[in-house]
Amino acid sequence: MTIYLPRDIISIVKMINLKRDPVKYIRDRAKSKYKKDSKCFICGAEKELDFHHFYSLSPLLSQWLKNKIQERPSHYTNEYIVIWRDEFIEDCSKELYDDTVTLCHKHHLELHSIYGRNPSLATAKKQMRWVEIQRDKHGLV
Repeated sequence: MTIYLPRDIISIVKMINLKRDPVKYIRDRAKSKYKKDSKCFICGAEKELDFHHFYSLSPLLSQWLKNKIQERPSHYTNEYIVIWRDEFIEDCSKELYDDTVTLCHKHHLELHSIYGRNPSLATAKKQMRWVEIQRDKHGLV
């Protein structure tokens, strides 16, 4: 039997016939534990705040699913999404909850204008450095 390994999250969605993007199932479950601050980490603004994951959820889920599908291809189906989303959240809790920052909308847009809408997982440390540099520029050390 040949195991099909998808290249990205879209092919995973098609393969397991979900009606919604798997990221939405994950986000729905995980967001209750997000620790959004009351101020922008960079400039201290208190309005129009966004929650940013340095490890973007879509590529993180795609990478995780590729590894899991190799182990148990029949488990990662529509029928089991509620189970494996909890497994994903547990396995990736550091990236989902710790490697995050609250930014004002202006700085969040600026970060994504540099690193893209769904930044590669390889850019997470660069994003963290960029946020720290911007914070220093605003005098919030």
